[in-house]
Amino acid sequence: MKLLIIRHATAVERGAPGFADDDRPLTPEGEKRFRKAAKGLARITPRPDVLFTSPLPRARRTAEIAARAWAGGVEPVTLEALARGDMDGLAEALGSRGGEENVAIVGHEPHVSAVLARLLGSAHESRLSFRKGGAALLDLPGGLGDGGQLVWFLPPKVLRALADQG
Repeated sequence: MKLLIIRHATAVERGAPGFADDDRPLTPEGEKRFRKAAKGLARITPRPDVLFTSPLPRARRTAEIAARAWAGGVEPVTLEALARGDMDGLAEALGSRGGEENVAIVGHEPHVSAVLARLLGSAHESRLSFRKGGAALLDLPGGLGDGGQLVWFLPPKVLRALADQG
């Protein structure tokens, strides 16, 4: 399995008046910048067979933007486990997928860093922090239980630059 991990794009700041934390949307600039980053993602990764997303608006919108970047698109599937960093729930969803599939997840910090660290066998998730709109690709040849190998870990600035290549 190839696992693409994406942190949601730039959202309205935590504590902003009029927004509960769980309801914070992407900013207009966050959407614009991630549309370009998603084009870069689509240049370097195949279309996922499934795209799981946290149900929170900032992650859901990020997933929708990413889904449209791949030729043929993909329909985001809500996975509640991604909202709160429920590793057991995520493992169950990923474990139900075939070993040769390309799977993408869109979630939040510190949860996406924790997933990455765990799958790489590291106890130092803070060293693997995702920037907003950043992504990592892992190869999990033996499934989740055997851990994985990091293929790449890119900030959104590099993903946006990749969109301009070609």
